[in-house]
Amino acid sequence: MADLPDVPSMLEAAVDALSGTHREGQAAMALAASEAVDRREHLVVQAGTGTGKSLAYLVPAVRHAMAARTTVVVSTATIALQNQLIDRDLPRLARALAPMLPREPTFAVLKGRRNYLCRNRLQNADEEAEDTELFDPRQLSSLGRQVSRLHEWAEETVTGDRDELDPGVSDLAWRQVSVGGNECVGARACPFGQECFAEFAREAAGGVDVVVTNHAMLSIDMQQDFHLLPEHDTIVIDEAHELVDRATSVATGTLTERAVNTAAKRASRLVEAGISERLTECADGLAMMFTEAPDGRMDQIDDGLAGAVAATRDAASACVTAIGPSPGDLDPDTAVDRRMALAALNEVHDAAVSVLQTYDKALRDRTEVVWLTKAPSRPPSLNVAPLSIGGLLRDKLFGDRTVVLTSATLTLGGDFRALAGQWGLGREVTEEDADRAARGLGPASTPATGAVGEDGDEDGPHRAEGEPRWRALDVGSPFEHARRGILYVATHLPQPGRDGLDPAYLDEIAELVEAADGRALCLFSSMRAAQQATEELRERLDHPILCQGEDSTGRLVSRFAEEERSCLFGTLSLWQGVDVPGPSLSLVIVDRIPFPRPDDPLSSARQRSVSAHGGNGFLSVAATHAALLLAQGTGRLLRTTEDRGVIAVLDPRLAKARYGGFLRASLPPYWGTSDPEVARSALRRLAAAPAEPAAAAIG
Repeated sequence: MADLPDVPSMLEAAVDALSGTHREGQAAMALAASEAVDRREHLVVQAGTGTGKSLAYLVPAVRHAMAARTTVVVSTATIALQNQLIDRDLPRLARALAPMLPREPTFAVLKGRRNYLCRNRLQNADEEAEDTELFDPRQLSSLGRQVSRLHEWAEETVTGDRDELDPGVSDLAWRQVSVGGNECVGARACPFGQECFAEFAREAAGGVDVVVTNHAMLSIDMQQDFHLLPEHDTIVIDEAHELVDRATSVATGTLTERAVNTAAKRASRLVEAGISERLTECADGLAMMFTEAPDGRMDQIDDGLAGAVAATRDAASACVTAIGPSPGDLDPDTAVDRRMALAALNEVHDAAVSVLQTYDKALRDRTEVVWLTKAPSRPPSLNVAPLSIGGLLRDKLFGDRTVVLTSATLTLGGDFRALAGQWGLGREVTEEDADRAARGLGPASTPATGAVGEDGDEDGPHRAEGEPRWRALDVGSPFEHARRGILYVATHLPQPGRDGLDPAYLDEIAELVEAADGRALCLFSSMRAAQQATEELRERLDHPILCQGEDSTGRLVSRFAEEERSCLFGTLSLWQGVDVPGPSLSLVIVDRIPFPRPDDPLSSARQRSVSAHGGNGFLSVAATHAALLLAQGTGRLLRTTEDRGVIAVLDPRLAKARYGGFLRASLPPYWGTSDPEVARSALRRLAAAPAEPAAAAIG
């Protein structure tokens, strides 16, 4: 298929067919992605909201897949974008491009096995749920009703995909009818292997042009010895700012009393009672040690807890040994029991080993961090996670394929190096580097910039041997940020404290909301602050205030969009998950700079590690985290080229602190002010005449 149209021609045809608008940034991104694939170089692209980045990467992805007779993988962070690509963008694009291509492009979605209903597991779902003693009778009754509904749904569904179940069911109910990849016995051994939804999905993904998956699935694929994704040479990672957190989550081991009890219960069906009972006793021992141990990061582990973890490791190993290798002639039910038992036992064993091995190294040399989590609504858990995921990504993601990473927010503090360092990428390839390489010379010598990656090493003048080659591109945004949005920093307020919202903050929020006539999304750094503001301001304001947690997030956002004078108060998930274009949102309030909590185990350990190796731990970890969230949160304001309004950051440190410049450089170029009356006047004009031109409304 060497005679395929070029990418600019395909993009132009697609935009025309979809009644879209031709955008320079979209065209630049599509061409850069195509060139990156041809050069076998990685590409990092920041594409602001409204660029049309999905089409900008899908068009070159389709062309490369058809030209090279291969598959291109597209990975997203959220279910919403995954569904948008599969249900809307790709079908429309395929129809638009079909007249100019030899055939219509093909695509499929592929998720982790746990997302699909397992018919074999469903057959046994009526049995008593594991660890039911942890739930009261009302919960178990609800569980039974949900499982019964899943039986009915199994007779209707074509895909078995949990995301298509509406309304959904609890995680506990879904666990009764699904299996993870390490629990599945495989299609050959399973009595329902010919009817397996997960296998159907994998078959559908084989040989198509574009496979859409998610970052968790991609991370699992990287961290296993066998591949779940079809063979491919190119990956597009959308919402790339989420990649590190998702990959870290997959790489995190967890040890809980429930997990150990579950492993013991599964093993008891296959081994002598005395062997599995040892593991049950270990679960009790862990629970007792968890009660006595302090919550949070554990730089040292006391002898009692270390002994309990070691005993758990040894008991799990003994169960695995007792189960032994598969004889090969097991009946299907026994094969299922064996696979599920080994999966649970290995997870417990591996987590225990990782915890104990962490303490074999001096504090400065550790590559993992261990912490204990205690929450009122959940049982305690002992967690172990890598301090850096960059090495894994460098070896497993960037090693043998082309990767295009894109998001609306990738430049932090004004450049790409902060996130590039976390991904395991070294110094960017420059045009001078490319020219010198073409002439057989080494990389250009450039001054060290002092940018620090997650591992604490500063970018030096040369690329290390074997580092991935990558280029960066910022295609901008079609939005006129300086004319459409005001960034108001309340420098007259006191610095935020730790004992709830200062009364001055509540007064400021009330005045801004009154000026905007509602229409406010208020983003708080903690749920306690969101609830405090909701309770106090409901008594002072006539506008409906919706608070996260009072209903599902989706329904709250829908109500917020429908009721123009309403306000939505919430915390972390709203910083990235709200898309409300139009007059319902003209004010975004941020109560404080979203630094990670000082006692956050992973963040604090990463800061300490960077500092111990000569870097700036605060800037590399805490400030980078804050910049990313701040850019995402403030990005809720302008969702279309017609939107306009005010972003109010109540934390004066954004203007006064030394790191404030770094944070502001991570934001689009809004028009700035610290005068509260300027902000309120602009909001009043918008509320009175929302349809008037932006220049007259807030200029």
